[in-house]
Amino acid sequence: MNHDTGHGHHHDSGEHGHHRGTGDLDWEVMGPVLEQNAELSSAQYTEAARWIAGLPTAPKVRRVLDIGSGPGVISCLLAEVFPQAEVVAVDGTPALLERARNRAQRLGTGDRVTTLHADLPGELAKVPRADLIWAGNALHHMGDQRAALAGFAGLLRPGGTVALVEGGLKPRRLPRDIGFGRPGLEDRLDAVQSAAFEQMRADLPDAKRETEDWAALFTAVGLTPQGTRSFLLDLPAPLTDVARAHVIAEFGRWREMLSGEVTADDLAALDRLLDPQDPAGLHHRPDVHLLMARTVHLGRRA
Repeated sequence: MNHDTGHGHHHDSGEHGHHRGTGDLDWEVMGPVLEQNAELSSAQYTEAARWIAGLPTAPKVRRVLDIGSGPGVISCLLAEVFPQAEVVAVDGTPALLERARNRAQRLGTGDRVTTLHADLPGELAKVPRADLIWAGNALHHMGDQRAALAGFAGLLRPGGTVALVEGGLKPRRLPRDIGFGRPGLEDRLDAVQSAAFEQMRADLPDAKRETEDWAALFTAVGLTPQGTRSFLLDLPAPLTDVARAHVIAEFGRWREMLSGEVTADDLAALDRLLDPQDPAGLHHRPDVHLLMARTVHLGRRA
């Protein structure tokens, strides 16, 4: 499974885009970024996990799989919400699994959070059965999503649940009119990233187009839909230094990766936003915020 710095997996900031293979990423650099991104959203994820734990149909959770776990922020959070469970962080990048192990030790959950190196969906046979499978922005990195979901269903113990984090609302970090350049910069960047996401999907092995009706997909693979909920991340202005640094880093990656795909005017606006000396840039402007929603879809095995 490949990692990216955007919509991939739940160690992300939650938007489509920035899709690259693992070969050109420096995990010593990206690991802390991914960890910080997920930490910003920890309240969202905790609320979602507590929703699952509180459902009348919730299984007795003895083992949780965190599919595409990245640096283990969500794995450790799931270990807190399900204190009787073993949590297995499953990922294809050893450097991120090492971060997950270190994090679990640091938080005192090292005895219950274990790691498993597996490239999914190809190495699904290596993965143990579980009562809860958390797949945070991971399924869309698998070419045949229906087959992958059927594989997840096959790993569930009776009464077990799959939680898919897919969709939601794209983040907003700036007002529509930032006072220079053409208004609507984030909308145009979203459009470029959506095209990159489509290309990423098209390039995946065994890529198949699938209507993104997750309840229907659950039903198709023999699971019973158990509901859908969205969870808001609302960090209003003024942002903390950590959240502001996250926003600056995201815009910096866009500037690096999208430079050939946006207009000269938008490039100039990005450069101005990223200029640490510009009072209207991201480093100084008082209206920078972070607002987004993540959607969780549940399917249960009888």
